[in-house]
Amino acid sequence: MPKLKTHSGAKKRFNLTKSGKVKRAHAFKSHILTKKDTKRTRRLRQNTMADATNAKVVKLLIPYK
Repeated sequence: MPKLKTHSGAKKRFNLTKSGKVKRAHAFKSHILTKKDTKRTRRLRQNTMADATNAKVVKLLIPYK
């Protein structure tokens, strides 16, 4: 069977934990931060897990991670 290609955008955005969950960053943290309160921007710094409904698709995009 041939090797699978990794999706270039997905490999920059997602990682897998040891248990196989998909780790992702929060959105809305790149610009226009002045109107967002400090508490909100601090919360957006934390990583989180991708939803189970999306995790299956993401794992197909990053087969060798």
